[in-house]
This record gives sequence, C-alpha cells and structure tokens, in this order.
Amino acid sequence: LGICLGAQMLANHLGGKVEGHGDGLVEIGWYPLKATEAGKQLLHWPEMVYQFHREGFSLPKEATLLATAETYPNQAFRYGENAWGIQFHGELTRIMMHRWVVRGAHRFELPGAQPGRDHLGGRLIWDMHLKRWLGEFLGLIFGRPAAG
Repeated sequence: LGICLGAQMLANHLGGKVEGHGDGLVEIGWYPLKATEAGKQLLHWPEMVYQFHREGFSLPKEATLLATAETYPNQAFRYGENAWGIQFHGELTRIMMHRWVVRGAHRFELPGAQPGRDHLGGRLIWDMHLKRWLGEFLGLIFGRPAAG
C-alpha cells in the first residue's frame, strides 16, 4: 500500500512516471474524488478527500484505475492482487492536519492550494466519511470484513 509519495514511488517502480502538473497546479486541501467503474465494484468511495502534494503519476501499464480527480487524474490504483496506491491521505488524523497546516502554511500560496481555514473546516465536514472509507478499504486490501 502506497499513500501519496508512496503511491508515486509504487507507480514509478511499476513503470509509471511521476511529475508535476503542466500548469504548476497543486492539490493541497480537500478535493472531489470520483470512483471509476472498477473502483465502484470494490467499495463506496468518499466524495471529498484530503490532498497535500504537488506531483502526480501516470498509471502503470496493466494497473487498474480506481479513482480519479480533475487536477491529478490518477488518484487510486490497483496492480495485480496485492499492490495498491492512493494519492490522497485517507490516513489523515487531527494531529497530522494541524501539523501540516502550521508547518506547510507557505504552500497555501501555490496555484490550486486552498487556504488553511478550509483545511480545518473541511475536516469537520468530510473526515467521518473519509475514516469510514479507510476502514472499508483496509478491510478490503487486507482481507478482513469492514467493521460495522
């Protein structure tokens, strides 16, 4: 399982390419996510996810795209039965977000980034949906049924 940089490293290792957006855009904040048909067959995906990156990846050959977004289209993929990559931060905790909002505040000026207040406000709205998805996703990839 590769998350954010880990997904980029996994994609690169499998033959994909990691690079920044052609227009210099970043995804820093909460952004809409859209599951592909293959992704929908596996589980229900959150509508909004938390991102903190300025590079994305091309989909490795023979990988299955599971979720997409507007700025960086490759958001989640599966390669074979045991390799998974997600560009967004499904593992986000309150402490992580506060640390990133404080230490990464200079990045909020980058094109496409959201202001810090939107990071914290979005957490109040979308965090519970993201946590539910994470439990289901981990159950899926590690072979355990999702808890209640």
